[in-house]
Amino acid sequence: MTLQVRGLKVTFTGSGRPVPAVRGIDFDVGANEVLGIVGESGSGKSVTSLAISGLLPPEARVEGSIMLDGVEITTLDAEALRQMRGRDVGMVFQDPTTTLNPVFPIGRQVIEGQVAHGQVPASQAHSRAVDLLREVDIPDPEGRALQYPHQFSGGMRQRAVIAMAMSGRPRLIIADEPTTALDVTVQAQVLAVLARRQKETGAAVILITHDLGVVAEVADRVAVMYGGRIVESGPVAEIFRRPRHPYTVGLLRSIPRIDGADARLVPIIGQPPTPARLPGGCTFHPRCAIGRDRPQCQQQEPALAGVGGEGAHASACHFTGEVEALFQRTAVPAEAAQARAHSDAPPLLDVRNLQVYFPVKSSLLRRRIGWVRAVDGVNLQVRAGETVGLVGESGCGKTTTGRAIMGLVPKHGGTVLFDGQDITHLPRDAMRRVRRNMQYIFQDPYSSLNPIKTVGEIVAEPLHIHGLYAEMGGERWIRELFELVGLSPSMQQRYPREFSGGQRQRIGIARALALKPRLLILDEPVAALDVSIQAQVVNLLQDLQRELQLAYLFIAHDLSVVRHISDRVTVMYLGRVVEESAAASLYGTPVHPYTQSLMSAVPVPDPDARHQRRRIILEGDIPNPAKPPAGCHFHPRCFRASEQCRQQAPEYRAYPGLPTQVACHHAGAFE
Repeated sequence: MTLQVRGLKVTFTGSGRPVPAVRGIDFDVGANEVLGIVGESGSGKSVTSLAISGLLPPEARVEGSIMLDGVEITTLDAEALRQMRGRDVGMVFQDPTTTLNPVFPIGRQVIEGQVAHGQVPASQAHSRAVDLLREVDIPDPEGRALQYPHQFSGGMRQRAVIAMAMSGRPRLIIADEPTTALDVTVQAQVLAVLARRQKETGAAVILITHDLGVVAEVADRVAVMYGGRIVESGPVAEIFRRPRHPYTVGLLRSIPRIDGADARLVPIIGQPPTPARLPGGCTFHPRCAIGRDRPQCQQQEPALAGVGGEGAHASACHFTGEVEALFQRTAVPAEAAQARAHSDAPPLLDVRNLQVYFPVKSSLLRRRIGWVRAVDGVNLQVRAGETVGLVGESGCGKTTTGRAIMGLVPKHGGTVLFDGQDITHLPRDAMRRVRRNMQYIFQDPYSSLNPIKTVGEIVAEPLHIHGLYAEMGGERWIRELFELVGLSPSMQQRYPREFSGGQRQRIGIARALALKPRLLILDEPVAALDVSIQAQVVNLLQDLQRELQLAYLFIAHDLSVVRHISDRVTVMYLGRVVEESAAASLYGTPVHPYTQSLMSAVPVPDPDARHQRRRIILEGDIPNPAKPPAGCHFHPRCFRASEQCRQQAPEYRAYPGLPTQVACHHAGAFE
């Protein structure tokens, strides 16, 4: 099987003026091969996948050739495309929640395509659906086939979508950001399932992602897209060892690494262009460290041409000879990036045995029948000038912990002290005064800003709420805040819709800093951002911390970002803290099996490491917090579990020889 794409162009015409989303790309994918397509939002990755599968809207004009085993896809009629998608091409989309129909059982949806195309008789549909769910490691496939999407976890839904895509044994699988919304442990499960099913069927795979670690783990070749074009392509090892385009170098230098030194990130300056407003010449030149001021780059778009090396390595750059020196340039040391706290200083934030329970109510009995123990006895401390990372899978209680500290959700028990003051049950007015020194930065920079207010009004709003606008300098202070977060004060009269995601997050940070707080609680502040914009925001947070002596509680599921920014790290599982240590110790010598599983599952952007690292792929999904297991909550998924773990919850205690607290009967270094 071979997919051949030649001169593919996709132009959208519905807005009145043509918008070029894909501008003439060529690539091949063969059987048993994985091609990774990477790039920032708007680069044309997903539009390419939709063109191959024939799913573009009517206003899209497609030019060029897409040949699948000698069949020209671009000229097929609607019925032929439907047959092709059911038989030859399988799609795995980013969000399994929107992929699956909420009103039909999972089993019916998994087998629906094969039944519709006559590949499986209706009488055998259920048994075939059960077999498919079993093949993607879904437990109890007989029972699960009868359940609905809302009864599946995110990882199980994505595995069901993979089963659906692979049901007809297609020759080509297109996976568009298949693990973006998943925890790192579930991501490892999904990638393992996808790799095994590909090996069994011999399918070709196009993996579209922004995660270079995932590409390094699973891809054979890489195509890097920018501004609707492929700007570099080649074997995965060659691209990562010797990138020959400045954009690829920028992506590699922007990402924090779980296995790397604590060097300051080197972001790509500026923002990716929109397809409707592409710069002339090389589309990357306004952000390029090599060609920003060179007339040739400003005026002439370079062709994709071979650059030598191993395999078919090609780059679209006028000055490929200078790229290697750019890649090898010494990274900025981390000493200036972060203010360090004194470990013997009293805690600014002191959380003791925090409990947050939500009632489970029966609509039939009209009464409470149990509790969801979202946070079940959490202890943590944050000192002035210190960053404490709070990590764990979705559903572990990270966000609920942050919201409970801020008083945004009611606390069932425990104590929260801020600067020595007990703020656990303060009245609303008193808590508002405390919040002048404690501010929250939300994950989504789109929904956290009021769309009907200008960004200047949004940043000034906390000052008006607290009656401090005149006292803190009014317009002058707002201008200073915009400059502090790297935005022009002239932008104040614009609305949130006029800004990119990274700029919106900077506006959210400026709003949080308006009252000059001492503590910021950051809830996944870079999760929704492209890797280069993420690096800009991470560097900004470190600079602000150094300049203003801020304390951070940094909530995240990305362990690489947490390692880069944190002094200490707290690991949560099912509402409880299972390990806490200095960042260097935790990442160097994790001692809890859950922490070790998290660390081993993080993709590393190094193709040479994928065969050298030992992986721990956790079985199953995080349990329902309304029905936690007896004994140690982690024991059903733990590779060290004993009978003691099944019966007795472990004590949270100091681990000898390390600055570590751990809750495990069998804690120890990973062997």
